[in-house]
Amino acid sequence: MKTKQIITLAALVLFFSLHSLVTFAQADMHNHLSAAPGTMQLSANFLFSLMELPFLFIAVIFAFLTASALNGGKFGKGMYMVAWGFLVMAVGHLHMQIEHFYGVNIFKSLLGDTAGSIAWFLALVMTWGLSSLGFYSIYKASKA
Repeated sequence: MKTKQIITLAALVLFFSLHSLVTFAQADMHNHLSAAPGTMQLSANFLFSLMELPFLFIAVIFAFLTASALNGGKFGKGMYMVAWGFLVMAVGHLHMQIEHFYGVNIFKSLLGDTAGSIAWFLALVMTWGLSSLGFYSIYKASKA
């Protein structure tokens, strides 16, 4: 992909992740506000939940931009694998936030308990597998 396409895709993903987080926050805000009238103290867990996805998607954006700047080759190939691993991880974290805020496990809702658990496990394997292969490719290229 070209840099402009990656930036456009990343901006859209970031926009929709921020939009989703705001929606989650509005839906769950009443659970995280303190009980005292007139106070607006939010729990640290809630704030970290809101901040997690935008920062993770920013990391994904820069991973793809870095891979694109390397113009292929061994370093570029490795960085693309890392970037795809980060993207799978970001989608997984979005799934976890949906489950946290709404109590809906998308994998299990769509695939059933057993297949949903297997799909979640495969997503984890894919995340760490792609990232590991990417870093290994970069390691090998840097030694050469």
